Amino acid sequence: MLSWEYPPLVVGGIAAHVEGLAQAMAQAGHEVVVCSLHHPEVPDDSIVNGVRVLRADTGLPWLPDDDLIATMASANHQLVKLATRLGSWRPDVVHAHDWLVAWAGDTLSSLLGVPLVATIHATERGRHGGHLPPGLPGTINSVEWWLTYQAREVIACSRFMVHEVLHGFELPAEKVHLVPNGVDTQRWSQPAARGRSGREPLVVAWGRIQYEKGFQVLARAIGELRHRVPGIRCVIAGRGTYLPELQTHIDVEGVSDLVQLAGFVPDDDLHALLQRAACVVIPSLYEPFGIVALEGMAAGAPTIVARTGGLAEILDGTDAGMLFEPGNHHELADRIAEVVADPTAADRMRANAAELLRKTYTWAAIADETVAVYRIALG
Repeated sequence: MLSWEYPPLVVGGIAAHVEGLAQAMAQAGHEVVVCSLHHPEVPDDSIVNGVRVLRADTGLPWLPDDDLIATMASANHQLVKLATRLGSWRPDVVHAHDWLVAWAGDTLSSLLGVPLVATIHATERGRHGGHLPPGLPGTINSVEWWLTYQAREVIACSRFMVHEVLHGFELPAEKVHLVPNGVDTQRWSQPAARGRSGREPLVVAWGRIQYEKGFQVLARAIGELRHRVPGIRCVIAGRGTYLPELQTHIDVEGVSDLVQLAGFVPDDDLHALLQRAACVVIPSLYEPFGIVALEGMAAGAPTIVARTGGLAEILDGTDAGMLFEPGNHHELADRIAEVVADPTAADRMRANAAELLRKTYTWAAIADETVAVYRIALG
C-alpha cells in the first residue's frame, strides 16, 4: 500500500483508513507493506501490529514551495525507491490511496509486474462543489483521472463517491467497487462513554480545517445557542489552511468566548473530550465518507452530521444519530439543543450506533471486502 500519510503522520482521514485496513489484513494472515512518508518520531523501517511500514524522506528543498505538483511528483520518486528495501519479497498487488501517490503506484505496479488498485478517497471536483477552477484543481483532477485509468480496479468508500468517480472519470461500472471505511471500536470506546453522567453542554468537532468541512456553520449554530442552552461551549480540533479564516469567522460571529480552536489534539486528550461531550458534530459541506462520524459513534457520543455524501449514507434511517441540511446553522442549532435536552434520545442513539458499527463497519469486514477486490484485479 502507498499512502501519503500513516500514523503518527496524520493529515486527514486517509491515515486512519490505511492503518485500520492494513492491520486488519495482517491479522487475517496477509503480508502487508505500507510505504509512506518520514516522521521524526518513528523509524523509517519498522513492523507495527504485523504491518511492515517503510517511510521515505521526501524533503526536497530545491523545489519551489508553491509548486505542489512538482513536489508531489518528485516525492513519489522517493516512495518508489523504498522498493529497494524489499529484497526478494514481492507483493501480489500494489494499492495506491489517492492521487498524491499516483506516480509511485503506477511505477511500482510496472516494475513489480503486479496489478494496481486505487482507492479514491475524495475528488478535487467534489471539493469545489462540482466545478474545477482554473489552475491547480484542474491539474489535480487530471492526475486523479490518470490514476483511475491506470488502475486495474478502483475502490470508493460510499455510493456517493462511486457515482462521483464513475461519472467524473468516465469509468466502466464494473471497474469501481464500493468498500466503506471502518473504525476500531475498542480504540475509541471507554466505559464512561456508555453513561450520561458527567456530560457537559459541550460540542466537539474535529478534522482537517478546510472550508468544505463546514466548521464555520457550527460556529454560527453555537452563537444561536448562547441563550438557549446554558453553558454551551464548543471545541474544534484540527489543523488546516482554513484555520485563519475560521478564526476570523468566529470573531465576527462574536463567539470567541464559546468556540475554541484547539489545533492538533492527541488521541488520549480527544477521547477525554468525547467522554464529557453532550454531542459530536460533523458539519461538512462536502464529505465523501466521514470516518470521524464512525469515530464519534464509537466513542459513545451522540453524533450529529450534515446530510451530505457518505455521511448521509452512514446515518440516514438508522436512528444512530441526527442529520441536518448542510450549511443550515438554524437546523444544526435545533439538533444540538434536542440532544442536550433529551438524555433518553441521546442514550437511544448511542445504543443504535454501537449496533450499527458492530454489524457494518469493522475493519475485519472491510479488509475482507478489499481482498475480494484484489482477487478481481488478479483475474
